[in-house]
Amino acid sequence: MTPSMFVLLLALACFLVLAWGFRTLPGENWQILAAMPRRRDASGTWQGLNLTWYGLLTANAYLAATAILSLLLGTLHVPGGAVFTVAVLMLGICVPASRLVAWLVEGKAHTFTVGGAVFVGTLVAPWVVGLTNHLPWSQPAPVMPVVATLAAIVTAYAFGEGLGRLACLSFGCCYGKPIETCHPLVRVLFARRPLVFSGALKKISYASNLERTPVVPIQVLTATLYVTTGLMNTWLFLAGHFGMAFVLGTVVTQGWRVGSELLRADYRGDQSFSAYQWMGLVAIPYALIMAGWFRDNVLYQPDLNAGLTALWQPGVLLALQGLWLLIFIYTGRSSVTGATLSFHVHRDRI
Repeated sequence: MTPSMFVLLLALACFLVLAWGFRTLPGENWQILAAMPRRRDASGTWQGLNLTWYGLLTANAYLAATAILSLLLGTLHVPGGAVFTVAVLMLGICVPASRLVAWLVEGKAHTFTVGGAVFVGTLVAPWVVGLTNHLPWSQPAPVMPVVATLAAIVTAYAFGEGLGRLACLSFGCCYGKPIETCHPLVRVLFARRPLVFSGALKKISYASNLERTPVVPIQVLTATLYVTTGLMNTWLFLAGHFGMAFVLGTVVTQGWRVGSELLRADYRGDQSFSAYQWMGLVAIPYALIMAGWFRDNVLYQPDLNAGLTALWQPGVLLALQGLWLLIFIYTGRSSVTGATLSFHVHRDRI
């Protein structure tokens, strides 16, 4: 398969999923995936634990991002052990950071922030790659070209956050401002295609009382821009333009994080210029400085077939399935909604 054909097929798959999500996920019935009974009260009903579409879609996004990372690094013949180490270390740092940073910035212990997790990931990524290159299987020569690996990480992140915005559509979080309160130019741009959420359990409903109110489709814009950036980065990476891919991915994703906050209505802290915007501003020069500091001195030619072969291994596929399950368990158990369940027998079917 040629790189161009691979990117086209990947684009088709991603945009079909996004088109489905944009159309269906703001609806009320796409928030709770399932409810599990946990304990019975005195009235005979059960208190339940809600499992959410947010968790499932978030797990899907992490799975896609990790698969893209494995594939791209596989094109450079990076050993699976090194790829696994980087993926585990990055996820082990960023997933808890998504909750910790939300608590520090917003004072909320039961929510997640992708922006905070990405900022932490940006800070640690060069050092994680450098550490991996000093592990026993990387000797006597480093096996992970740093800039190329950073390009693969930012590409995987673009896909992960782009597809992950489908989870925000399901939960009703990270939402835009009401169209009627925006600048006239914004109203002209989005008045015909706003987002309208339904359901009292959506965050936009209970946090801002904006149920059934046309709002700026910020999740749609972010998903489309980030997935498009991921596709462009993939093509650049497979063509061997690692530095260009890293710069493009970093500037677009972090620059949009700064600008997009101007169109958001969800709570982002008490400052007029939010902490997440400052994180985006700091992340861009930091990442570029780190890329220069850790620059690669050897030219590498990606081999797409080698990447596909490395991805299609039983151990890799099992690891991806395990990752999906862990992320779903971590993010899919709702702590801000509850359920009351009752069960009965259909007597006419006995």
